[in-house]
Amino acid sequence: MAKTHNGSVIKVSRGYRIFTVCNTILMIVICAVMLYPFLYLIAQSFSSYDAIVAGKVGLLPVDFSVDTYIYVITNGVFIPDYINTIVYSITGTVLALFFSALLAYPMSKSELWGNKFVGPFIIFTMYFGGGMIPNYLLMINLGLQDTVAAFLLPSLISTYYVILMRSFFETVPKELEEAGEMDGLNKYGVFFRIALPLSKPIIATMVLFYLVMYWNDWFNAFLYLDTQSKWPVAYYLRNLISTASSSTSQDAGETIAIAANIKSCAMVLTAAPIICVYPFIQKYFVQGMMLGGVKG
Repeated sequence: MAKTHNGSVIKVSRGYRIFTVCNTILMIVICAVMLYPFLYLIAQSFSSYDAIVAGKVGLLPVDFSVDTYIYVITNGVFIPDYINTIVYSITGTVLALFFSALLAYPMSKSELWGNKFVGPFIIFTMYFGGGMIPNYLLMINLGLQDTVAAFLLPSLISTYYVILMRSFFETVPKELEEAGEMDGLNKYGVFFRIALPLSKPIIATMVLFYLVMYWNDWFNAFLYLDTQSKWPVAYYLRNLISTASSSTSQDAGETIAIAANIKSCAMVLTAAPIICVYPFIQKYFVQGMMLGGVKG
């Protein structure tokens, strides 16, 4: 027996109970498989070099040590680059979300003139692009080399994310938009005061997607940013890992000593802020914002 939300009792079949048990076990196994590598990375990042070489590290640190973290954080440029990443990620996410929404909302209006041409043209760019070299030459010719704009602009609008936002905007009740126009709102007023407030779930999703994309982006910094003071932390950690992995000099004893777990430390430092932000955004994924808007 099981109770519904209105208090009524329904009979649960034996097959449904078996399915629930099997589904629960399957989800636990999947979560364990997904969680194990990250727990291992954390344990490895806090373990000593000798314990890692001896293969003693499992889910818990062995010979607890923070030497790797001290090495990475006190290397002189980690903190400034971390601040750069925070600024770039927040700025890029806000701009990308704003321009993506401005593009996706008109695309959701099938009655808009020219939409039948603009829509397929935008989708075309998802499958065919100029490539790395034309994009690089474009940034150079625009005079954007070694500027923050060169880091932000290439990823400013993702066609796939625009399509997701368009699909969500198509579900916004037209009755609400028409009611807003009758109350004196123009198209921009309908967009900012009706469509966007009803789109918190997709906005929260896009914030997470764009934030993760900018946070982990090192390749655009590799192409366009020459000044070290402008590097994001992902590019700094990439160079740190590359240096530690390729170092063979006897004078680089400290670097060699942490080469085994420096990658784990870098991954933990990179992933931790996103993991902390995710719980605050995840709650919007399942909210019934549209239903509440129609009832209101």
